[in-house]
Amino acid sequence: MQLLAVCFKVVTTLTLTTLLLACANTTRSGAVGVNRSQFLVVSASEVDRLSAISYNEQNQKAKEKNILITSGPEYDRLKAISNRLISQTGVFRDDARQWNWQLVLINAPILNATCAPGGKITFYTGLIEQLNLTDDEIAAIMGHEIAHALREHGRERLSQAMAQSAVTNIALAAAGGYGSAISAANQAAQYVLVLPNSRQNESEADAIGVELAARAGYNPQAAITVWQKMNKATQGKGTFEFLSTHPSGDTRIEQLSELMPAVQPLYMAAPKPKASK
Repeated sequence: MQLLAVCFKVVTTLTLTTLLLACANTTRSGAVGVNRSQFLVVSASEVDRLSAISYNEQNQKAKEKNILITSGPEYDRLKAISNRLISQTGVFRDDARQWNWQLVLINAPILNATCAPGGKITFYTGLIEQLNLTDDEIAAIMGHEIAHALREHGRERLSQAMAQSAVTNIALAAAGGYGSAISAANQAAQYVLVLPNSRQNESEADAIGVELAARAGYNPQAAITVWQKMNKATQGKGTFEFLSTHPSGDTRIEQLSELMPAVQPLYMAAPKPKASK
């Protein structure tokens, strides 16, 4: 009995230590005050590696369909905006500016945009064209997606899924060759990019994203107008892909409005970008 008690105490101590080590805050709080501790048991390097595999697979398929855009006026517009936003990521974490940032534009009538872990940005022409987005509004959406990557929400969700045994040893599956790596990457991508984020994660991405945009010289009010456009575009037309993973509604707009006093001074002080043609 004494031996069992000692073993139980050791296991309990190790479990508590593991849980304590797993709790971290991936970003500094910034002006918007995001400072929640996160549960992270999957390594950042593994999530980044699997996300890069999935990102490359996505781009290869788009290239085969001749819908991958990596140059030209539309791409250059996005690239200029992304460069300004990326230059402000150091406010929230020191390593972000050294990430292997990438950007692709996919020519498809889809209202969607993502930023995979490690800084892999995807935009669809449908989002820009159907909503007639201004540069400020593109910056609002892109800042929101970059914020998910900075906060490592995908890594956090994957950690939660693994802790609940919802996914099985992705690392071992990824080590089984190229085909297994693709399968593992796609499995991870379901938790990192496809499944809806929690309201808490969305609020954090809204807050950090609007601060990134303001510091980069983009009007933070665009974070409100873009959601007003999105709500109008979806009325009576079902749910677009972007809204399936990004809850919307009046409450969200109200919360964005509450952030304006914190970020408006940052926008006023920031150098402004040249308007795109």
